[in-house]
Amino acid sequence: CMNHMFPASYAWGNFSVLAVGIWAIVQRDSIDAIVMLLAGLLLTVLTDIIHVSVFYPPNSYLTDEKRFSIGMAIFSLLLKPLSCYLVYRMYRERGGE
Repeated sequence: CMNHMFPASYAWGNFSVLAVGIWAIVQRDSIDAIVMLLAGLLLTVLTDIIHVSVFYPPNSYLTDEKRFSIGMAIFSLLLKPLSCYLVYRMYRERGGE
């Protein structure tokens, strides 16, 4: 997000999921917060794949900063299925079906 390689929608999507995640942690009895967090995580998996594939720069424009930004975006994308699994377990613990 800090390299301005991806559009603002990348940052807005991931930061809004972060905000919903904080809401889900604070309100321990809310199933709605967990469902919104799970839906947001699943949606950002799709949008992150699209952002990385569309906005990946050619090799001639690939600087170290851009390479690091893309690496962190891919690392975040790889961790999101684990996050989805853990959030789903929290959903089941809170009484979701």
